[in-house]
Amino acid sequence: MSGLHAPPLSLYVHLPWCLRKCPYCDFNSHRLPRQPPFAAYVDALLADLDQDLELLEEPRPLISIFLGGGTPSLFPADEIARLLAGIRDRLPLVPEAEITLEANPGTLERGRFADYRALGVNRFSLGVQSFDPGALAALGRIHGREEALAALSELSADPGVRFNVDLMYGLPGQDPALALADLEQALAHAPEHLSHYELTLEPGTPFARHPPALPGEAEMQAIEDACRRRLAQAGLKRYEVSAYARPGSESAHNLNYWRYGDYLGIGAGAHGKITRPLEGRILRIAKQPHPGSFISSARGDGRIASLREVEGAERAFEFLLNALRLTAGFALEDFEQRTGLSRSLILPRLDALGERGLIERDDRQVRASARGLELLNEILTEFLW
Repeated sequence: MSGLHAPPLSLYVHLPWCLRKCPYCDFNSHRLPRQPPFAAYVDALLADLDQDLELLEEPRPLISIFLGGGTPSLFPADEIARLLAGIRDRLPLVPEAEITLEANPGTLERGRFADYRALGVNRFSLGVQSFDPGALAALGRIHGREEALAALSELSADPGVRFNVDLMYGLPGQDPALALADLEQALAHAPEHLSHYELTLEPGTPFARHPPALPGEAEMQAIEDACRRRLAQAGLKRYEVSAYARPGSESAHNLNYWRYGDYLGIGAGAHGKITRPLEGRILRIAKQPHPGSFISSARGDGRIASLREVEGAERAFEFLLNALRLTAGFALEDFEQRTGLSRSLILPRLDALGERGLIERDDRQVRASARGLELLNEILTEFLW
């Protein structure tokens, strides 16, 4: 094995409640109770973080914090302030660390963005999904077109705000014209980053049990082609399978995932990954999924998390699962340093995939070809040892 290095460290915070569960969503989200235990949950998050810090071999600064959910914008600003202060008390942040908060247009009052900004949040990810009233109703979203436009207008009016827009395509009844109309509404507010991903029917969701009528394969391809052309015209470069950004505006937090970086994950159902170079180990951490159980465990003396070690071949698969999503691919040196494995383990299969036109590589860098990006699952099956 080659030397294992400690990669950059991020923090994901899971805030699990929503006003209503969307029928396509398979995330660990729960309907907001009548009397939400916001304060108790923040206490539990900080107790969870204290336990996770014991897994680090040495103190390491955070390059990013991501407050995701659920719907983080349901939390009062004073509880977000207490949470961020508690994080800063426990871990250093690099200068200009990226601090992102996911927001739902249906849970925001005018001016709330300014409240969060005053706490140190410097990036927002707005879950619009669509501007079409029919599509929003079919998706079970709690916001309407006007709320989404109002939130985007507030974000774009402040030149110091960085924001991402989440949009779905392949929606019930959608054709290329409707998908482009959604895109045009978002682009009118000049986002620096746009996540554009296909609606998928995830197992266990209402949509999987009762599938809506979705566009066929040919129509889906036409939607993808038209939207990618428009995004390129708008100056948003595709840097990951479903992510587009202006140069320098890529999500630092998500890039750390895709580059097989380390991250602490705190909160109900959160997951983390920690590299321990001195021991040559990589750990996966998973938290109790139900918010009530999570809070109860944090109040007790028991461990909130379950741990497992990631062994050799699984490390290679995990690395490729993430890194090949990036249009730039990965450096072979990074593969060795972040997995502790020799590149000789994967080069023969990469070369075989190259002969099929799915992989492009030289002595330093590997990436999926344009065709390979569309067939990532086929590529990854070659690395299931």
